[in-house]
Amino acid sequence: MKRIKLIICLLSVLGILNSLQVFAHNPKNQEISDSIAISGKIKAIPFSLSEVVLNNSWIKHREALNTKYMHLLDPERLLHNFRLTAGLPSSAKPLEGWESPGCGLRGHFVGHYLSACAMLITKEGDTLLSKNISYMIDELALCQEKMGGKYLSAFKESEFDSLEKNYGGVWAPYYTFHKIMQGLLDVYTLTGNKKAYQILLNMTDYVEARMTKLQEVEIEKILYSVEANPANEAGGMNEVLHNLYEVSKDPRHLQLAEVFDRKWFYQPLANGLDILSGLHSNTHIVLVNGYARRFENTGEIKFRLATENFWDMLIHHHAYVNGSSSGPRPIATTPTSRIAEHWGHPDHLSATLTGEIAESCVTHNTQKLTSNLFCWTAAPEYADTYMNTFYNAVLPIQNSDNGKVVYHLPLGSPRTKNFLKDNEYKCCNGSGIEAFAHLNSNIYFHDQHSLWVNLFIPSELNWADKGIKLKQITNFPEEPKTRISISAGKPIKFALKLFIPSWANWQTKILVNGLPIRTKVKPASFVSIDRIWEDQDQVELVFGYSFYLKSMPDKANVVALFCGPVMLAFETNKELILKGTQDEILQSITKSPNEFSFTLNNNGTNYKLVPFYRVTNASYGVYATIRNEY
Repeated sequence: MKRIKLIICLLSVLGILNSLQVFAHNPKNQEISDSIAISGKIKAIPFSLSEVVLNNSWIKHREALNTKYMHLLDPERLLHNFRLTAGLPSSAKPLEGWESPGCGLRGHFVGHYLSACAMLITKEGDTLLSKNISYMIDELALCQEKMGGKYLSAFKESEFDSLEKNYGGVWAPYYTFHKIMQGLLDVYTLTGNKKAYQILLNMTDYVEARMTKLQEVEIEKILYSVEANPANEAGGMNEVLHNLYEVSKDPRHLQLAEVFDRKWFYQPLANGLDILSGLHSNTHIVLVNGYARRFENTGEIKFRLATENFWDMLIHHHAYVNGSSSGPRPIATTPTSRIAEHWGHPDHLSATLTGEIAESCVTHNTQKLTSNLFCWTAAPEYADTYMNTFYNAVLPIQNSDNGKVVYHLPLGSPRTKNFLKDNEYKCCNGSGIEAFAHLNSNIYFHDQHSLWVNLFIPSELNWADKGIKLKQITNFPEEPKTRISISAGKPIKFALKLFIPSWANWQTKILVNGLPIRTKVKPASFVSIDRIWEDQDQVELVFGYSFYLKSMPDKANVVALFCGPVMLAFETNKELILKGTQDEILQSITKSPNEFSFTLNNNGTNYKLVPFYRVTNASYGVYATIRNEY
């Protein structure tokens, strides 16, 4: 009881948005977040999806491809397995792949679909998706009623019985439950559908009833997920329950979330111990997103430490140069773990470049975590990592011709992108439709006096509380500049904080109404322009780009090539072996006259270099090996 009282006390002063701004769309929650920012708990608040609009650009095109695919999805087929499980008739054609009637993860994609639809409805008032969601929620409620009023899934309850009896032997029922629960929560918080919320509360009661009857030793066996490709992967159950608690303020929901916050994982992280080697990547990064939510809800410092330490370990010791991670397991015991989905020894990455590294779900969850940490700190390092990952790991997973996404994003040579079929419904199909449904997020942040510009994307921001509108015109990153215009009904004082990435060279400059500012521009920083802004004021940010190489931590001669913010891919069907010093290689690059592509002349071969996000079906290489034995 003392613990509960302490938590309730802390909750009177704590709270925040999650990394996808799920709660920012609720005006009440926005007010809470604003008050937290004033108290100093949170430095920067992301704007809601409805406050930022993407203008026509190649980024907007990527979003449109994703939306087009979502419009083609048939609610009857998405509901089919739920209806069969509930004993209701369905004449729909069953889905395929991981949503087929015999697959242990059936139902997971529906959760992703609910979340992505809720985002697009909030952003654009999408009437088709709004109609689909309303219909599906009504039908899912009927399915839940037929299943007894609490349980809802596309598979039988016996899956949970088997998990509790054998501590495995089934394919991740809690993982799938999490996706459905988070989808329902997003539908409620973003669109206001109260029936979705009631379905979610019923599912939460079901989970609570199952966990309450178990002994702690049994729970530990179920949720101890250190083996290769753990079948007991619980997904982000802790995250969705902490998200739910932010809304419900029901102490039962916090207590249930804590059941899924396993000490065997968070305590070493809080102590600064890197225990990632051998762990299945996406099983555990989602737990850390849950730890972040717990800190935001309760203020327990050990969960902030666990989150920050994990991010530092991941980005600085387990991630590739584009911010992605996961690959072969050091001790491989399953076919998948020999090539994919796990973290290896820290700072030992050069021997991991199989054709199935960098799982897209892991990248998606990394971005959520990075965004959270920026909200806590407003530190440029997090903005820098987010931008790098956005252009060089998130956008490259999608085929710019048709919107298909990859499960893995290989970085060796020669490699190709294996785009998933629309009907495979794998985990990365699901996280992919979410990622490309909110490309307008995390561009801008604010507190009571400041406005951060973290990404340079053609967009318009409506900061209604301040009576300010901001428009960004740019073709970044293929043109190294952006122009920002400010509309204000009356003169207003605020600090415009412009992000200067780590790659920005000495040529970078900032102009206000055509005049350069006197502040010295430093890489990996924010330049704050604190002044009284008037209607039609103009700010121009012009970057200097340079070519540079980034090396593997364990082999300096294994390198990837960048131009400013953009990681470049070699168009090649052969293994990449270069000669010369790094300076000689960089000096041998020339830019194409009419497009953002380049040519590298090395050892008698002319290589074409293009942004990695532009690669579709061509054979390519990213990391190259420099060899100078003679």
